[in-house]
Amino acid sequence: MKESKDIIVALKKAQSHLGKVIDMVEEKEYCVDILQQNLAVMGLLKSANNKLLARHLNSCFANAMKGTNEKRKREMIGEILQINKMSK
Repeated sequence: MKESKDIIVALKKAQSHLGKVIDMVEEKEYCVDILQQNLAVMGLLKSANNKLLARHLNSCFANAMKGTNEKRKREMIGEILQINKMSK
């Protein structure tokens, strides 16, 4: 699955980058440089999150919406709304 590989790559990049940010803080590097690198980590995590959401919408969510279980459909919609709320 290419999408899973893309998600893992983005998460591993964020993990590696975060380690570098931690080192920068420990070494008391210039705050603006640290902030810029921290924003880069956040961007990588946001990208991974968007990919995860797209995968979910195109698989689990789409399958639930095609089904006949109305309770499950409402639950799935609620989950998406909760995730949307948390991402703000």
